[in-house]
Amino acid sequence: MTSTPQRTLALAALFVALFLVTGWQSTAVLAQGSEEAPARQALPALDDEPDTNVDDILKDESAMLAGEGYHYDPGDRRDPFKSLLEARDRPLIQGLRPEGIPGLLIDEIDITGIFVTEDGPIIQVQSADREQSYLLRVGDQLYDGDVIGISGNEAIFKQIVDDPTALKPFRDVVKKLNP
Repeated sequence: MTSTPQRTLALAALFVALFLVTGWQSTAVLAQGSEEAPARQALPALDDEPDTNVDDILKDESAMLAGEGYHYDPGDRRDPFKSLLEARDRPLIQGLRPEGIPGLLIDEIDITGIFVTEDGPIIQVQSADREQSYLLRVGDQLYDGDVIGISGNEAIFKQIVDDPTALKPFRDVVKKLNP
């Protein structure tokens, strides 16, 4: 024997099913016999043709797979389709870099000398791709960062990082004197 809540639930389900079957039939009879009753929309038959053709869908899919159909332009935002696990090795360089100190990359320079003057310490750096050497002080700005400290036989740079997985948009780079 079933319990009272189960019996009540079974009776309710039976009542709803009976109402749906008899309610739809009686509504259809009323709609046929009376012009004042609102007409019901006919449901589409299973053999009706769909709005899109299978060949059109396959053509669009093959165009997308070939790279012809859609191109995503992220603008100034990070591209959501590029993996966050793949960090860039080098900073994104757009166009030509300026000449002199503003065009130097932190990863490309070597410290060749450190001088202590009355105005404070100065480092002499040489870029790997340029034959000229430069003198830098604390606060000088390079292409991808700036000098934040000079002490002993090393210099500390604050490098701008374009990595979406990094917690901070910069990192400290310590370069030692390379005799």
